[in-house]
Amino acid sequence: MGTLTSWSFGALSIRLRSSSPVVRARGAGARPFQPARSRGPCFLCGRGGSVSYRRLDRFRRFSSGGGDGGGGGGDGDYRPESENDSGKESSVTTAEPPPPPPAPPEEAEERSRAEFEPEKISSRLPETPSFGPTYTSFQVDSFKLLELLGPEKVDPADVKLIKEKLFGYSTFWVTKEEPFGDLGEGVLFLGNLRAKREDVFAKLQKQLVEVTGDKYNLFMVEEPNSEGPDPRGGPRISFGLLRKEVSEPRPTTLWQYVIALLLFLLTIGSSVELGIASQINRLPPEVVKYFTDPNAAEPPDMALLFPFVESALPVAYGVLGVLIFHEVGHLLAAFPKKVKLSIPYFIPNITLGSFGAITQFKSILPDQSTKVDISLAGPFAGAALSFSMFIVGLLLSSNPDASGDLVQVPSMLFQGSLLLGLISRATLGYAAMHAATVSIHPLLIAGWCGLTTSAFNMLPVGCLDGGRAVQGAFGKGALLGSGLATYTMLGLGVLGGPLSLPWGLYVLICQRTPEKPCLNDVSEVGTWRKGVVVAAIVLVVLTLLPIWDELAEELGIGLVTTF
Repeated sequence: MGTLTSWSFGALSIRLRSSSPVVRARGAGARPFQPARSRGPCFLCGRGGSVSYRRLDRFRRFSSGGGDGGGGGGDGDYRPESENDSGKESSVTTAEPPPPPPAPPEEAEERSRAEFEPEKISSRLPETPSFGPTYTSFQVDSFKLLELLGPEKVDPADVKLIKEKLFGYSTFWVTKEEPFGDLGEGVLFLGNLRAKREDVFAKLQKQLVEVTGDKYNLFMVEEPNSEGPDPRGGPRISFGLLRKEVSEPRPTTLWQYVIALLLFLLTIGSSVELGIASQINRLPPEVVKYFTDPNAAEPPDMALLFPFVESALPVAYGVLGVLIFHEVGHLLAAFPKKVKLSIPYFIPNITLGSFGAITQFKSILPDQSTKVDISLAGPFAGAALSFSMFIVGLLLSSNPDASGDLVQVPSMLFQGSLLLGLISRATLGYAAMHAATVSIHPLLIAGWCGLTTSAFNMLPVGCLDGGRAVQGAFGKGALLGSGLATYTMLGLGVLGGPLSLPWGLYVLICQRTPEKPCLNDVSEVGTWRKGVVVAAIVLVVLTLLPIWDELAEELGIGLVTTF
């Protein structure tokens, strides 16, 4: 609202000579209105009286027509009726005021002061209301800092060039552009596909190198929030553009090599500890009491364990061998596809020897089939070695000639896995298994731990090998559903028994984020790959599902009533 002396104007529109004028003061020299003696109806209240204005020529009026619209002057100044629009009707009748009589000096000074004070008020323009969100200077500075420190965005000139040179009526007709990438640093081209998607993608990739050089990566992904499938079959697609330095993983740093080495040394120690724990029937009583009695507070002399290190090496070698086979499987599958892998970060664990390793992709995967192949190769290689050791250990456990190498373990160990417990029961027999302890070979322990570790890594959740395989074979939607189911079963202890909680925490902390999209993130992987992934998940569930007490008692796996 603008205030002029004693008159107040709100949403009132005063019609001078244009349809919607807005009156404002020019500069700071506006003078207040001075009413004259009553002569006719007032245009504000309808009462009798005529209004005269002093220094009315200091006001401007603006019309929406612009220029001379509405009969006004070109500069928008208000001019007397006789100068510009003589003969036209005016909504305000003005009369030339008679010359004022001379006033005393004191009255003249008071009148001048009174005229000066409201002049400062009337010269203030009404504030324009702001629409939309307002930001503080700190927020604006934060936005600018994020823009400077954030990833480099795609050059708009390159976007224009790519739209002109790459896309068209014969490949992909672009209808819309959206931000692409984790921070919106790329461009997503949405539109209509005009040919077979694989042929179009190969052609666009070739032309992209010819137009911009080795500067950008082009992704073919499913169109977000698509209303329906593509008329040519399959999902609707769109193309994302990112700079290579933004989309490709960064090289391994020296500190990462140091951390990987320290973790590997700790994993060797945890594997040796597992080998020592497998000889629990031979260990000194004070050592066994410290590790099994929750009330034991004073640690024993650890030098007592040194004589058992040598006999613990076979189990340690077996656990480390499974880990190495796992990583070699990844490398052998990645090498033909020219996919680079990071160094493995082994995760030590005193129960299984290790939780496996975290291995990252150091280059962008070309397609979903490559993702599935590399993800399955590691667990399959590790599981193959583990199963071999498990079977050999079972055979040696039932061989009387190898009785000197056998160790005593609680029979409840075989209740931790439905699949492995049934295989052990079928091999060792009812008499050997229906007891408090079972004599087994150390290779069986190494194989059992290796199979359990491989099964945990094949769980369909996050960035685990199983999660990558499910994401590549069935998409992100299937990974989300299987991930929620996996977290639920781990939280309830349905999978993995006592290891479910530590493994679930490990996944939440280190492996919860899904894998980034491939260059070709749309093409199907084939029926046989999907079948292999489903079969692998079924074997994982059977391996990690414990045997319930009723079935264990019926099959003779352990003495359930003694626990």
